[in-house]
This record gives sequence, C-alpha cells and structure tokens, in this order.
Amino acid sequence: MDEQVIPVLRVADASVAVAWYGRLGFAEQWRHRFGPGFPAFAEVARGEVRLFLSEHEGDARPGTLVHLRVRDVDAVAAEFGARVEEAPWAREFELTDPDGNRLRIGTPAE
Repeated sequence: MDEQVIPVLRVADASVAVAWYGRLGFAEQWRHRFGPGFPAFAEVARGEVRLFLSEHEGDARPGTLVHLRVRDVDAVAAEFGARVEEAPWAREFELTDPDGNRLRIGTPAE
C-alpha cells in the first residue's frame, strides 16, 4: 500500500457532493452510514487522488481550501465555464463546491 493523505471535506448532502465532484472527474468509491438516518461518509477518487466527503458535524469546516493538480487544467475549466489564470507556479483557476469548500485547480508550470 502506498502512503497518502486524504483531505476530509464537510458536505451537507453526500449525494449532491458526489455528483458535483463527478464533474471534476471523481468517482464514488464507497459510502457508509452507521444506520438509517445517520450522516453519510463517502470516498471519491480521481486516479490516485482521494477525497473524503463527510456529513458528520465536526469532521471538517466548510470553506476549506484544497489544491488539485491535474494534467489538463483547460479541460477541467471548460467543464465549469471557468477562466484559467497564469501564475508563476501554475496555470490555475478556483471553484467553490456546493458546500463552500474551495478548490484551486491547476497544471504546474514546467
């Protein structure tokens, strides 16, 4: 097993969040509830990149910023109608998910 870090993002509705992250190329890996009516906890993946999406209060705070490095920032930006900006370190843009979490998405400069 490769070691990794998996950010946890607080979401109000895991189904809505999984669909939104699907537009970024993430696919749901699994979802867990301790029982009917309990909050959901899900994992989404895009290649080797993983995110946990949690409905549990206290797991994370809305407004978290996550940097996501991708091979083709233009293709991802086009999916959202976003404008890519040039920075010394990357070509990037920022999105906010339905729960207020921020994602800075970019392709690193060569």
